[in-house]
Amino acid sequence: MITFLLYALIAMAAIQVLYFFLFGVFAFEKAKQNKPKNIPVSVIVCAKNEAENLKILIPQLLQQSYKTFEIVLINDASSDDTRDIIEEFEAKNNHIKVVNVENNEAFWGNKKYALTLGIKAATYDYLVFTDADCAPASQDWLTGLTQHFSKTKTIIIGYGAYARKKNSFLNLLIRFETLMAAIQAFSYAKLGIPYTAVGRNLAYHRSEFYKVNGFVNHIKIRSGDDDLFIKDAATGKNTTICYAHNSFTISQPKNSFGSWFRQKRRHVSTSSHYKFIHKFLLGVFYTSQVLFWALAIFLLCTDLWKLTLGIIGIRIVVQYFIVGFSARKLKEQDSLYLLPILEVFLIIIHFGIFIANMISKPTHWK
Repeated sequence: MITFLLYALIAMAAIQVLYFFLFGVFAFEKAKQNKPKNIPVSVIVCAKNEAENLKILIPQLLQQSYKTFEIVLINDASSDDTRDIIEEFEAKNNHIKVVNVENNEAFWGNKKYALTLGIKAATYDYLVFTDADCAPASQDWLTGLTQHFSKTKTIIIGYGAYARKKNSFLNLLIRFETLMAAIQAFSYAKLGIPYTAVGRNLAYHRSEFYKVNGFVNHIKIRSGDDDLFIKDAATGKNTTICYAHNSFTISQPKNSFGSWFRQKRRHVSTSSHYKFIHKFLLGVFYTSQVLFWALAIFLLCTDLWKLTLGIIGIRIVVQYFIVGFSARKLKEQDSLYLLPILEVFLIIIHFGIFIANMISKPTHWK
């Protein structure tokens, strides 16, 4: 029995190493320098009760070094001062456009409905999306992101980072989870099978939206304006990634485990609607992680602990190598210090999210 478990551990380690080699397509990719396009773009921000965040975000967007752009601010039936704030900015800036969304019984609380109205109102065909609680990492955010547009590449997946907080394990855990999600998203996009993106740093040509009839295929699902859109619209031919440091967006992470857990529940709730190939690849990776650590912990308590320790060591070395190069690209190197501990925590948390979402489904996007 113990011997069988050891073989099972070796098999799980082999699967994990294979995945890390797949993730190497992003880890070892050499960044390409594209010429700035300076194509007119519409920056779309959907906000629900985000008055305070918009006071910070809008001036930062206005300071972008980009030549021709407009800002489309969508007030999604807010109950705070969001409408007053964005209309005040609109009155002072000619290239700000405001879209006020009233509660609609058929689409109540649905961000996709609000985004659809914003996309239709946009002046330009090239669309850049971010969230009200984000901030561009630099004044060259739009330049860095849009330079990846071309005749064939009409969907750009960017990186949405989280701000660092010193001496916070939760902050480190959040950023590590974001790093690992980005590694997978970027790697699969490089392999020609894109499956997800983050709505706080995403760009695409309007034609891609209309090709798939917008969000109609999943309009009843509260989340998924980013990843489920990618599922419908993105292919290996029309999609590329952007990870230049000046093209990041930076969000403030949650301050409590409970609020972060609820946020992740909303994000994960859309995964059941992914294509089979993506559900298979993500499922095998997570299952092999669970089994690897469960078997490893058990076998460390047996006479085979030395051999088990060696297997763990080989797997971790490969992991550090791949994740380390990726973390450097995404400026998340400090997450490597506690990598195995963070990984085990995430495995447990994702299992908790899976159970919680089976019991009840998250409802509103905000």
